[in-house]
Amino acid sequence: MHSIARNYLNQLNADYLQVHRRKEDLFWSTYMGTSDDQAGFTAAEQAYKAFCANPARLPELREMLSQAEEADLKRGLGGWIAFFECNVIEDPAAAALMDELVAAEAALFARRRELKLSLLDEQGQQVAGSLPAASTSLAASPNEAVRQSALAMFHTLEQWVVDNGFLEVVAIRNRFARAMGYRDYFDYKVRKNEQMSPEQLFAVLDDFIARTEQRVQQSLAELKSVKGEAALLPHNLRYFVSGDVTRQLDPYVPFSRALKDWVESFRRLGIQYRDATLTLDLLTREGKYENGFCHGPVPSFWQEDKWVPAVVNFTSLANPAQVGSGWSGLNTLFHEGGHAAHFANVTGNAPCFSQEFPPTSMAYAETQSMFCDSLLDDADWLKRYARNAAGEVIPDSLIKAMIAARQPFRAFNERQIALVSYFERDLYAMEESVRTPDAVLALARQWERKILGTESPRPLLAIPHLLNQESACAYHGYLLALMAVEQTRAYFLQRDGYLTDNPRIGPDLAAHYWGPGNGMTHDETLQSLTGEGFSAVPLAEVCNQSVADAWAQAKACMAAAQQRPPAGEGAPLNARIRVVHGSELIADNSESEARMLADFEGWIRRQSEVEPATPG
Repeated sequence: MHSIARNYLNQLNADYLQVHRRKEDLFWSTYMGTSDDQAGFTAAEQAYKAFCANPARLPELREMLSQAEEADLKRGLGGWIAFFECNVIEDPAAAALMDELVAAEAALFARRRELKLSLLDEQGQQVAGSLPAASTSLAASPNEAVRQSALAMFHTLEQWVVDNGFLEVVAIRNRFARAMGYRDYFDYKVRKNEQMSPEQLFAVLDDFIARTEQRVQQSLAELKSVKGEAALLPHNLRYFVSGDVTRQLDPYVPFSRALKDWVESFRRLGIQYRDATLTLDLLTREGKYENGFCHGPVPSFWQEDKWVPAVVNFTSLANPAQVGSGWSGLNTLFHEGGHAAHFANVTGNAPCFSQEFPPTSMAYAETQSMFCDSLLDDADWLKRYARNAAGEVIPDSLIKAMIAARQPFRAFNERQIALVSYFERDLYAMEESVRTPDAVLALARQWERKILGTESPRPLLAIPHLLNQESACAYHGYLLALMAVEQTRAYFLQRDGYLTDNPRIGPDLAAHYWGPGNGMTHDETLQSLTGEGFSAVPLAEVCNQSVADAWAQAKACMAAAQQRPPAGEGAPLNARIRVVHGSELIADNSESEARMLADFEGWIRRQSEVEPATPG
């Protein structure tokens, strides 16, 4: 017979799943552009937030915890207490401000969806623009006018953002945070998301910036001496760093084969999805949210002795007709697929351990996805998977060229992540009377020049994370995650000697990183696997490597891979996989993985034949 506390936990789990799933299903359909039920989504999100912020829950849970005797029951109730402590808004004025904030963000999102942006194509024609298309043009287009138009599109979006409600959203966020007892919204989010104060965060970021300052200045000076001062202009920088390599790499990583590469690589790593249902929407289209993401309408957990498998959706923004999109789409597939693996493997006894919001640390969540996408840059992964249409393996010379193009700007790229936090800290600290559109844009340019040494090729206010409540004031999580990724890579390399197709990696990540969910802190999961606490030093050391050292490391990696016996096929991913394009089903594995991969590749090839490849 169940105790009162056990019944309470079971009912709370069920109630949460209902309100969570409705919100997440509407989130997916509105963000994918398959539904215009913005009002329904807003109502579902408000209902979800009201559930999470219900002040009656905490005293009830504490009472149930005092009655609980079994360790697993105490663990589940304790997880819910941590969850509600992050979300409960006890002050009525703060609760009203949260409702106002949700409505203001929904209105901003709806207006943003209606905004039509444009840029030049390679023929000099003005065409519909998107964030991924502009980024790809800046990296890959040989036409300077096309690159200038891509940067201009970003600046147009920035101006639109500051003129169309974002600054009002910032003001409401600050009023809400102060009603909750924090200095401002940045202070509130850092403490809630990462269990750190802003001072602790910037001690880490300042240390990283100091360790890489000399390297980033050296990188800019070297680029200027080889390519001329114009190479440092924001519309040129990405192209002169990686444009040629992007074009050379493109035939070896066609998007038509991306799904196959993901499935086979994850299988050989021993990654399992524990009977999850995965829906993948991988191609760009008008009306679709312009950033890859992963979310879980159903979190995985044990409901007593019954396993509740995850339902996970993730998206990328590939355009098979655009040069460079195969590589960027593959990176997004591995990144979001890593998120999906994490959220499908959380084995707590309540769904609160497996959801993506606080008390789940963003840095912890991003460590899982970024570790997976880091494998794509490894020389032995490229040798194993990157092949052109004739079946020829990527040549050593191209891998060397990739290192020569990217390694000098590794520090620049990681500092670009830190940049967002410096800007947002000051944005939310500004007095409301001086937080004008011109002042905010000037602040953005000021921090870009200070951290990067030049204005950013991805202007700050064109980054969509700033507009969304969950991702605002959280971008530093990506950099903290990269630090943890380098620690994790170093551990596996020291123990096993290799990463690509290493079948011990999936089970170890599942046991030490994924299984506990937010029941352990980020630092505790690192300690569990690697035996060491969090450190920024390994990432700084990798950023500061010379091209010669990085190439020597890559050659050793490829030589070692040749000595290992070929990896087997690995076990199936243990997932129901559906690949969609909006409302259209492209492929699924209901018959077999092989049939799904063949259907996907054929569909992509047919799309490419309709629209020939363009570089921008």
